[in-house]
Amino acid sequence: MILDSNFIEKMNYYGRNGIKFLFIVDFEMKFPVIMELAETKDPDIKYFIDGADNYTGYADNIFDKNEFRIKKNPVPFEIYKKAFNNVIKHEKAGNSYLVNLTFKSPVKINLGLQEIFHKSRSKYKLYFKNAFQEFVLFSPETFINISGGKIFTYPIKGTIDAGIPNAKEILVNDKKERAEHLTVVDLLRNDLNIVCKDVKVNRFCFIETVKTNFGELLQMTSEIEGKIKPELNRRFGDILCGMLPAGSICGAPKRKTLEIIKETEPEERGYYTGVFGIYDGETFKSSVMIRFIEKTAGEYFYRSGGGITVYSDIKKEYDEIIKKIYIPIY
Repeated sequence: MILDSNFIEKMNYYGRNGIKFLFIVDFEMKFPVIMELAETKDPDIKYFIDGADNYTGYADNIFDKNEFRIKKNPVPFEIYKKAFNNVIKHEKAGNSYLVNLTFKSPVKINLGLQEIFHKSRSKYKLYFKNAFQEFVLFSPETFINISGGKIFTYPIKGTIDAGIPNAKEILVNDKKERAEHLTVVDLLRNDLNIVCKDVKVNRFCFIETVKTNFGELLQMTSEIEGKIKPELNRRFGDILCGMLPAGSICGAPKRKTLEIIKETEPEERGYYTGVFGIYDGETFKSSVMIRFIEKTAGEYFYRSGGGITVYSDIKKEYDEIIKKIYIPIY
């Protein structure tokens, strides 16, 4: 997977010249999008990125959140089991320590994707439509933020239903979840070392709460920081090229794990688990494109996944991809 050189140079040019821009990069890095923020008034592209947005005057119809419905039809367990077993086979052979396994599941919803964009609450949101596809996402996960010559990244690995008694203690003491999180933190440290110096973990395994339409989830997060190498200052294209795909949604070691994902998952991911973000002339902010609904041939599909290690329990992992099918309307 290699980013298009024209995309890289355009992003570098915008960064060097302080030109504000929006970018969207799919997981396979085949169809990257970049445009000046002044061009993002198209009604088919809407974003909300940590407080920054490109829309005004949305007329919100009267809508009782209790009337919202989502019906899940998760991927059949036998299909998931076959993929899970293939991942475990590779891990036992030493080919990978962590594989993020994802699937798309049909869902029935009583709102359109633009309505979901406006009514959902999340730190990062994106609605995108072109001649070939339409999708919406509401992601809780930061990819990288760049400010003052430093990069900060916040990998998320480890999720539990907050309604479970002693949920926080269970999560932080779970052998599998801790191993998964440690692996991703180590991977992101290595990725930052490609473009940074003096890389350090500021906070390790702190717990954040995510609200959903069916309750709350707890997720395990860490903060990692690095000082950008002088030759890469504001060369955002080169920085992305050095760090994509995002480590938290592939696994480790990255190159071999990407081969396992391609072999195991039934189709390409497209924009799901890619990254998107903006540069506002001073700060670069970006997010991993998870919590993702796409519309294909009039049908809606929700993409979800989770990290698999040799410690994984197949039933718990299958349940996790179902729990992650939610919309944060509350």
